[in-house]
Amino acid sequence: MLRGRSLSVTSLGGLPRWEAGLPVEDLLLFEVAWEVTNKVGGIYTVIQTKAKTTADEWGDNYFLLGPYFEHNMKTQVEQCEPVNDAVRRAVDVMNKHGCQVHFGRWLIEGSPYVVLFDISYSAQNLDTWKGDLWEACNVGIPYHDQEANEMLIFGSLTAWFLKEVTDHADGKHVIVQFHEWQAGTGLILSRARKLPIATVFTTHATLLGRYLCAANIDFYNHLDKFNIDKEAGERQIYHRYCMERASVHCAHVFTTVSEITAIEAEHMLKRKPDVITPNGLNVKKFSAVHEFQNLHAMYKARIQDFVRGHFYGHLDFDLEKTLFLFIAGRYEFSNKGADIFLESLSRLNFLLRMHKSDVTVVVFFIMPAKTNNFNVETLKGQAVRKQLWDTAHSVKEKFGKKLYDALLRGEIPDMNNILDRDDLTIMKRAIFSTQRQSLPPVTTHNMIDDSTDPILSTIRRIGLFNSRTDRVKVILHPEFLSSTSPLLPMDFEEFVRGCHLGVFPSYYEPWGYTPAECTVMGIPSVTTNLSGFGCFMEEHVADPTAYVTPPEDYSEEPDREAFRPSGLEILRQSKQVDDNTQRTPLKIPLDDKRIDSRRNLQGQVCIIVKISVMFSRT
Repeated sequence: MLRGRSLSVTSLGGLPRWEAGLPVEDLLLFEVAWEVTNKVGGIYTVIQTKAKTTADEWGDNYFLLGPYFEHNMKTQVEQCEPVNDAVRRAVDVMNKHGCQVHFGRWLIEGSPYVVLFDISYSAQNLDTWKGDLWEACNVGIPYHDQEANEMLIFGSLTAWFLKEVTDHADGKHVIVQFHEWQAGTGLILSRARKLPIATVFTTHATLLGRYLCAANIDFYNHLDKFNIDKEAGERQIYHRYCMERASVHCAHVFTTVSEITAIEAEHMLKRKPDVITPNGLNVKKFSAVHEFQNLHAMYKARIQDFVRGHFYGHLDFDLEKTLFLFIAGRYEFSNKGADIFLESLSRLNFLLRMHKSDVTVVVFFIMPAKTNNFNVETLKGQAVRKQLWDTAHSVKEKFGKKLYDALLRGEIPDMNNILDRDDLTIMKRAIFSTQRQSLPPVTTHNMIDDSTDPILSTIRRIGLFNSRTDRVKVILHPEFLSSTSPLLPMDFEEFVRGCHLGVFPSYYEPWGYTPAECTVMGIPSVTTNLSGFGCFMEEHVADPTAYVTPPEDYSEEPDREAFRPSGLEILRQSKQVDDNTQRTPLKIPLDDKRIDSRRNLQGQVCIIVKISVMFSRT
C-alpha cells in the first residue's frame, strides 16, 4: 500500500490564520448533502454533530440544503419563514415556477436553517436537466438508474437555488460545501454556469473504492494498478464515477475525512485533497465517573428486558453472566467486517461450549436492510414478557396484602396457604404461555430477501440458530434503532451505553463513527487501522499498540496463551464497563503487506473477542 505522507493537514491548527479576519456577517454559508434531515449513513452524523458549533459561529447566515421527505419533515423540521432576504426570494421564485421548496429549522442542537427540495415534484424536468448535465461535462445518466436520476434532480434544484441566491445577495459572498457525489451535480452545474460562489467538495468515501472492497479485491495493495475506467464500467457505475470525479475537479477546494481516504482519492479520483478534515463528535461531558456507571446499568437493564422477551421459553442462561456485543452501520457485509465477525462468533461459540463456560454472549447486528414488517415471533415474545410482568405484579400485590394482614395479627403466615387456587392457576397459565415450539428468531423483522441475505445465509452456514446449547446468540435488527420502536425502544446512544463491547472489523471504512461514539460513551470497542478513525488514533494517540499483539504473531489457529496478557487487558476494559469510566478503542493493526489476508483479520477478531469473554469473570 502506498503510504506516502500527504501534504494536506489533518488539523486546523496547521492552517494559516487568515480565516480569523473573515467578515462572517458578509458571508453566506451553505452545506449541501443528501443526508440533511435524512438518516442514511455517517454523513447524517457528521452534519448533525457539527451543526451547533457552525450555527453558533455563523448565526442566520448558515443554511443546510437537502431532499424533502414528508415523514422527515413532520418529525424533524419546524417550518418557518426565511429571515435572509436573498434566501426568501430564492424560495419564492422556485415555488412560483412549479417547484416545492420547504424552509424551516432542523430540530437538533443549534437548530440550523434547512432548505429542502421535493425531488418527485420536479421529476418532469428530468430530461431537460439531463441535457444540461451533458452540455456541462458530457456525462450521460441511463434511465434505469433511479438513484442517479434523483441525484441529478437534486443537484439541478440546488444549482437553480444558488443562482437565485447569488442574484439577490446584495454583494455578500457565498460559500457552498458539497458532501459526496450525491450532491456533486449541483457543484458541476454551478461552476458550468459561472455562479459567483466559492465551492468545497468533501468526499467521505469513493464510489469505486466501496465497490471494489465489497468484491473482496486486494484493494489497498493495488491502488496504483487499477484501470479505473474499466473497473467502473464493469460494475455499471461509470456514469456515477464520472459525476464524482467531475465534482472533485470542479471544486475550488477538495477535502476528505482521513489520510487513508486521501490516498484512495488521489488514485481513484486523480486529485490530492487540499485539506484533511477528520470528523468530530459533539461530546457531552460528564462531571463524575459514576454517571457512566449509572447510565450503563440503566440501559443494560432495558436491553435485558428485550432479551427476556426475545428468548422466552429458551431463557436458560443467566443474564447477569451475559455480555452484549454489537456491530452497527451501513449494510455492507464485507466492507463492515460482518463476514469476519460471524466467522469469529462461530469459533467463539465452539470454544465456550467446549470449555463448558457459564458466560453467554448476545450479539446484535444493527444494519438497516429491506423488510416488510416485524417478525411475529419477536412481537409475541415482547407481549409474553409484558404479560408475565403484569401477572407477577398482580400475584405480588395479593401475596403482600396477605402477608401484611398476618403480621398485623402477630402470626407467621403458612406459606402453603398464602397462595390460593386462583393464584396457582394464574401462574401455571403464565408458565404455559412461555412454551414455544420453535427456536428464538435470529432476526427481528421479516426480510424481503431472506434467502439471499448475506448475514442470514452465513448464520445458516455456521449454524448459529439460538439453540439452547449455543453460548453465542445472534440477533439481526435490520432497522435503525428508535425510542418509538415497539420491540427495542431505545435510541442508538442509549443502546451503545447498555452494551459491553462494540466490534467493527471494517475492511473499508473511510472514517468510522461507531468506535468514536463508543469511546465517548465509556464502552470499549474493536476497530482496525484500515478505518479513518483507526488511522487517526494510531497517529495521534501515544503508544497506540498498547493493547495489541502484532499481526505477524497470529496464525489460523492462534494459541490462547500467546495472547493472554493483551487479552486480559482488553477484557479488563470490557469487564469494567459495569464499574469503570471511559476506555479507548482497541485497534487491530494490519501490516500493509498482509492487509489482503481476510483470514488473518478474522483470526485477530476471534482472538480478541474470545479472550474478552473467557476472562470476563476473572
